Amino acid sequence: MTAPNIPGQPHIAYQGNNLCMEGVKLSDVAAQMGTPVFAYSKASMLSALAAYQRGFEGRKVQICYAMKANSNLAVLQIFAKAGCGFDIVSAGELARVLAAGGEPSKIIFSGVGKTRAEMKQALELGIGCFNVESEAELEVLNEVALSLGKKAPVSLRVNPNVDPKTHPYISTGLKGNKFGVAHESALQTYQRAAQLLGLAVVGIDCHIGSQITEATPYLDAMDRVLDLVADIEAAGIPIHHIDFGGGLGIDYNGDTPPAADQLWKQLFAKLDSRGYGQRQFMIEPGRSLVGNAGVCLSEVVFMKPGEQKNFCIIDAAMNDLPRPAMYQAFHQILPVTPRAGEGTLVDVVGPVCESGDWIGRDRTLNVQAGDTLAVLSAGAYCMSMSSNYNTRGRAAEVLIDGTEVHVIRDRETVAQTFVGEHLVKA
Repeated sequence: MTAPNIPGQPHIAYQGNNLCMEGVKLSDVAAQMGTPVFAYSKASMLSALAAYQRGFEGRKVQICYAMKANSNLAVLQIFAKAGCGFDIVSAGELARVLAAGGEPSKIIFSGVGKTRAEMKQALELGIGCFNVESEAELEVLNEVALSLGKKAPVSLRVNPNVDPKTHPYISTGLKGNKFGVAHESALQTYQRAAQLLGLAVVGIDCHIGSQITEATPYLDAMDRVLDLVADIEAAGIPIHHIDFGGGLGIDYNGDTPPAADQLWKQLFAKLDSRGYGQRQFMIEPGRSLVGNAGVCLSEVVFMKPGEQKNFCIIDAAMNDLPRPAMYQAFHQILPVTPRAGEGTLVDVVGPVCESGDWIGRDRTLNVQAGDTLAVLSAGAYCMSMSSNYNTRGRAAEVLIDGTEVHVIRDRETVAQTFVGEHLVKA
């Protein structure tokens, strides 16, 4: 057959009439594991990481994987063994990093709502840095650190008011977003941080959004951050590291984000021109490392023709793949074993009782009940955002490494979905 274009995913391709990931037929994975099931390519993750590493050659950079994109322990283990640190936003994520073998000193704790208990736990473990997102958080973290007789290493997340030109739900660097300290008040906030005895100012952080497909927003944000670094240091507060966050997009549907190494070539050119090229840098990529490494395999349950729409009903749903319902996001959908002949225009939908439970609209597919579909680019913000809505157990996950298939999460049983709930005695 003539293989359709599979953008950004060199480790997923048709071999004959079988869609394969690395050296494994995805039809075999579906048959062995049942559906829905997520499959991830180890080679794809390491290839994406290598692009960043090429871009950072000769520079002082710590890559901290933004684990909210995909927090499976085996995925974290891959990045920990490759030398990555981690960007976390909760005590639960902190526990996952430790369980996967991550080093506390390479952990950055981000997020707008850290609790005192989370701060205490992170301080006791000796994490690398807190990305502080408000003046109120600064004061509370100082109190917690003093109560423990420690100094909390901090950077302030500065909101540069730069438009990342992405979906509004994943834009984080505009004045109307909940994240970060306003650029205009950042110097004053740094001066306050420097006065607090429980804090040690170590850096500055900026993250403007996710699924960014142009270099311009990064360059604009970098200019604003470097202007601020100059002002802060002129006020006598040294900045030891500069954290430029993450947010680099992937190719879902003809998107054209710059390659990580090419993007950083442009960014370092600006840094060098302004005299900051040899500073210590931190970055927090997530989606760009794992997004195109994953697929969700799902069985066609029914084909349902209608007066206005034809529907392909599959056994994966919005609880498994929430991005289309949340962001109107596009995922390419391919048959694992294509049939000959013309296809039919259908909406691919799940069994959840919501009209918003759709995976793909207006797709031309030649499939029948019992066939298996692969929803591509499902490595990021799918399983990590999945739920038990409609009392649906979460999907199984496998990691493919060459010709080996490793089960990295068992399928959740119905009984497991209500563990911890209790009937009331009459």
